[in-house]
Amino acid sequence: MLSLKIALRYILARKSHSAVNIIALISVGGVAVAVAAMVVVLSIYNGFEELSRRKMSRLDPQLKIERTDGRMIDNADSLAAVVGALPEIAAAAPTITERGLLVSGPHQKPVVFRGIDAGYNRELISIDSLMEAGVYAAETSTGYPAAQVAVGVANEMLINPLASPVAHLYVPRRVGRINPANPAAAFREQTMMVSGVFRVDDQDVDADNIIIPLDVAREILDYSTQATAIEVNVGAGASEADINGAAARLAVMLGDSYTVRDRLEQRREAFRMIAVEKWVTFMMLVMVLIIALFNIVSTVSLMIIEKRDNMRTLRALGATEHSVGSIFAAQGMLITVFGGIVGIVVGVALSFAQQYGRFIKLSGAPGSTVVDAYPVQVSVTDILAVAASVTIMSVLMAAVARLLAHRALR
Repeated sequence: MLSLKIALRYILARKSHSAVNIIALISVGGVAVAVAAMVVVLSIYNGFEELSRRKMSRLDPQLKIERTDGRMIDNADSLAAVVGALPEIAAAAPTITERGLLVSGPHQKPVVFRGIDAGYNRELISIDSLMEAGVYAAETSTGYPAAQVAVGVANEMLINPLASPVAHLYVPRRVGRINPANPAAAFREQTMMVSGVFRVDDQDVDADNIIIPLDVAREILDYSTQATAIEVNVGAGASEADINGAAARLAVMLGDSYTVRDRLEQRREAFRMIAVEKWVTFMMLVMVLIIALFNIVSTVSLMIIEKRDNMRTLRALGATEHSVGSIFAAQGMLITVFGGIVGIVVGVALSFAQQYGRFIKLSGAPGSTVVDAYPVQVSVTDILAVAASVTIMSVLMAAVARLLAHRALR
């Protein structure tokens, strides 16, 4: 405690050389800037993660049942009926998700097509609410099956649903022999008419997804009752606890052969990537903080040089080498911790200012992005992680300062 009092007095006392005071302030400022940057950057990553949660694809069901081994679900219609009959489940429907080639006029594009049944729009996800142009329908007046394309597909292929354009979907033939002399026979083709364009504000979905009737998807893939997944709706007003409870009940009922995923688990790769980027950036900023600590080393070195006579006096009065070293160790720790506290306060203040004031805007034309300002969200966990980093650095700084003081006494 005595060492801490003396260290604090040394820091606050007027120095014989004003340059020492200036360097000390610069050291505190360097740590504060590095720590503030850590808080702000982590808060920005939190903001983007929360934005991803809120703007999660509106085509993602509340729960999705898939085979654990990745294969198709046999007798999916029967299984969906059993799941949908459970009291905690509002609706369940089989769906097929596969890749194919969409051709319309001179344009062609690889797409992800989703096959949904007639009740999907009413009971699971309202496709009508996603339409930007045209309408959702399973069949057109011409007798062709109807398809709805994402806005990215429509823009790239110049598809105007109001003109009722015809599109052809091609997929590799799944069963039967292939004649090498006739490569076209290796594909199955389905002619459809585009009835609408939808947007879900999800870049991955809006870029290459199309929606087609489930029976059409099964026909082109040579399936009968199989499905890629069974999508489940617990209820429009279901809480997270209700959804988790239903997922647990389904997992027990279906066994290890099936996997039940909520919306976050359906997008776990995207969230995992955000988390990896966040903490890699955090480690890079920790390295910046370490660089800032070199300023504190030089500050403590100058203080040791200035207080060398005081150190000898303390030794003459009976102070041990360890206690003298503790004074400068406390100095290094105080400067680091003070800079860290200032940085955390500044970083939190800047983050809250952006979170509620939305001063820094995203580049791009208005309306071209989901949000117009950088999303920011302060997390207590991140603040504790930053504080822990500052604490560890202050301990290291104390060890370095003690070593410098011991060398000065010899």
